[in-house]
Amino acid sequence: MAVRRSVKFLIRPTSKQAAALAQCLEDHRQLYNAALEHRRTAYRKAGVTIGYGEQSAELKEIRKTDPDGQGRWSAGSQQQTLRRLDKAFAAFFRRIKAGHKAGYPRFKGRGRFDTVEWPATKNGASWDSQPHEPATRVYLLGIGHVRVHQHRAVKGRVKTISVKRDGARWYLVLSCDDVPAEPLPATGAVAGIDLGVASLFTTSDGEHVAGPRHLLTTADRLADAQRDLCRKERGSERRRKAVARVAALHAKVRRQRLDTAHKAALTLVRGYDVIVHEDLRIANMTRSASGTIEQPGRNVAQKAGLNRSILDAGWGVLLRVLAYKAESAGRELIAVEPRNTSRTCSRCGHCARDNRLTQAAFRCLGCGHAAHADVNAAINILRAGLALRQAAEAA
Repeated sequence: MAVRRSVKFLIRPTSKQAAALAQCLEDHRQLYNAALEHRRTAYRKAGVTIGYGEQSAELKEIRKTDPDGQGRWSAGSQQQTLRRLDKAFAAFFRRIKAGHKAGYPRFKGRGRFDTVEWPATKNGASWDSQPHEPATRVYLLGIGHVRVHQHRAVKGRVKTISVKRDGARWYLVLSCDDVPAEPLPATGAVAGIDLGVASLFTTSDGEHVAGPRHLLTTADRLADAQRDLCRKERGSERRRKAVARVAALHAKVRRQRLDTAHKAALTLVRGYDVIVHEDLRIANMTRSASGTIEQPGRNVAQKAGLNRSILDAGWGVLLRVLAYKAESAGRELIAVEPRNTSRTCSRCGHCARDNRLTQAAFRCLGCGHAAHADVNAAINILRAGLALRQAAEAA
């Protein structure tokens, strides 16, 4: 079985290459915004819908009239930027059709456009462009051969090459097709996991994996950096450096959270053949409780603190990493409805709000069964997942 995977490497451009990469991002951002304005104006003034095909056909003339600007970069990368806009409009119309909050595509500010993508078909980019040198390099048209810190082998066929800016760092992202799966030997074990704040997750076997709370650990340093930022004059060089310090701290927390998710997910796929988790709607769970002026919310500060703790735990990151690791390892991942899993007794099935005495203590009002609340919930999650699995096999 072959799967599609992405690998991410740190790249080390020279100062000249870093300046060229920054200019490449800026030109692609301007192209994206110009294409968006083109679509808006055509529909508003003439009722005409402009698509990717028409805008891609105009690239040749744009590059010809601006040889020192847009003409410097690969046409393939510019087509990918136009496809990115086309996907944003497709998602917009899909949300309208489904009756959800639409969210019209926005113009990208300087801090909102950080990735440029090239097709890996000799169209302005080439992976491993100088294989006989000790250091691996990637070739990007208009930028040159950029050194790559390759820490792992690249498997499969490289389909697209992307460069992403994250604060002061630059990363290379390779999207690869036909990556061979690496199935792990069967263990015969199954587990349900209950995601939490005090513990990152608890298994139905009773194991608790602590959540590192990376944002909380960095909170004091981050608060100092943000206070320093508030004192700087807008547009000044000192403010730019202060913004970079805040961004660097957030980036470090993000990397730590991702590292924790990788290690936790690897432990799960190595230990269990079937893993069941709650199908959580994290965006709904972390909505603000502030309300409106007419109807202000209650317990806003407490809800804000809970939202911060949920996001700091990184449930979404863990589930995303777990999904692709399970696929590659040949494990089965099942998502179940989370409703009442923490209120239901895993022994007799009695469901009541008062069954859960505290955050950690569970005592059934029906049969008197006492257990750790998270372990009880994980057992219920596992039972629900196995029932879904059995029903799917019988169908």
